[in-house]
Amino acid sequence: MSVNSGPPLETGGQATLRIDKWLWYARFFKSRSGAARLCAGGRVRVNSQLIAKARHSVRVGDVLTFAQARSIRVIEIIELGARRGPAVEAQGLYEDLDPPVAQSRREDSQGAREPGAGRPTKAERRAIEKMKEGN
Repeated sequence: MSVNSGPPLETGGQATLRIDKWLWYARFFKSRSGAARLCAGGRVRVNSQLIAKARHSVRVGDVLTFAQARSIRVIEIIELGARRGPAVEAQGLYEDLDPPVAQSRREDSQGAREPGAGRPTKAERRAIEKMKEGN
């Protein structure tokens, strides 16, 4: 068995786990190295304290703040977990304190515009031409 696998470690009577490993277990990142890069880049806060190492230990009750995609995630650790399991199991490891706002693809796209704005549809164009011919 390697050093990085196995159950959470006990330190001071409370179980702890490396933050990069926990982020990977909780499925916030596709790879553990991606989680480690975020931590090493100084872009993760644990209980409002900025961390700079992926080896930082987290425990149940810690609050993590980090950027993911286009939103800021604020997560409270409920369980440490022992493996990277299915998504349902991973969602049981944390509570999202500030859930990201869901946006539809249309609102997020660059070409979005108000209904009725922009070029007319084929049916609207024919109606306009018919109206112009009538005058």
